[in-house]
Amino acid sequence: MFEPAIDLVTPPAAWPGAVTVAILAGGLGTRLRPVVADRPKVMAEVGGRPFLAWWLECLGQQGVREVVLCTGHRARQIEDYFGNAYAGVRLRYSVEAQPLGTGGALGHALPWLRTDHVLAINGDSFCDADLAWFWRAHSARGARASLVVTCVPDLRRFGRVVARSDGRVLAFEEKGETQGGGWINAGLYLLERSLVAEVAPGRPCSLERDLLPRWLAAPTGVYAFPAARRFLDIGTPESYAQAEAFVTEVTAPALSACSS
Repeated sequence: MFEPAIDLVTPPAAWPGAVTVAILAGGLGTRLRPVVADRPKVMAEVGGRPFLAWWLECLGQQGVREVVLCTGHRARQIEDYFGNAYAGVRLRYSVEAQPLGTGGALGHALPWLRTDHVLAINGDSFCDADLAWFWRAHSARGARASLVVTCVPDLRRFGRVVARSDGRVLAFEEKGETQGGGWINAGLYLLERSLVAEVAPGRPCSLERDLLPRWLAAPTGVYAFPAARRFLDIGTPESYAQAEAFVTEVTAPALSACSS
C-alpha cells in the first residue's frame, strides 16, 4: 500500500476555505434506467432521500458551506428538491444545455470555481474519505492533480490505478484488463483551477478518459490518496440494489466520523 507523504509541520491553507467543491451530477444514467428511469441518477432514492443528499450531508459535517452542482439531464428536478441550500450547505447550479462529460461539465462551471483549487466529486458514487486529510496530502506534495483511490476485491467493473509507493500515479488500466482486487478511482479529485481552465468551453470531454491521462504525462503528474474505507457506486441496477444496506451500515457511522 502506498502512503501519502505529508508535512505536518507546515500546514496548508485551511480546509475547506481554500477549495471550491463541485459535484458532477449531470450524467444520463443509461445503465440505471431499467430501475430509475424518471429522474437523474443522483436523485435515485436511497434510505428515504436522494443519493445526492448523503453527499451534501457529509460535506456539511466536514465544514463545507458552499457546493457547485454541475447538472444537465433533468436538472430541474435537482434544483426543485434541494433549492438554494441543503444540510447547511449553500448550493449554486451550473447547468449544461447538452451533455459535456465530466471534464466538460467542470469547464462549464469555471465561473463558479473561484478558488485556486477545486474538489470535484462524482455524484453517483460515495467514498467516506477524510477530505481534510486529502487536502493536506495534496498540498504537502505540491500536486496539481490528485485523486482518492480505494481498494476493491473485484476489479471487473472498474479500471485499476497503478501508483508508486510515494503515491504518484503510473497508469490507469481499463476495466477488464486485470483480474482480482486492487486500487480504483473513487471519484474524488483535487485539481488546480488552472487545469480546469484548460478545458475548451462547450466542448465535451471526460475527466477520466481525456484529462487525467493527459495530466499523467505532465512533469507534475497525478497523485493518488488511499482511502481504506468503504466505497459505493450506484451506476448499475446491481450496485444500486446494495445502496440502502450500504447507507444503513456504513454511511451513518461515516457521517459521525466526518464531524470528528
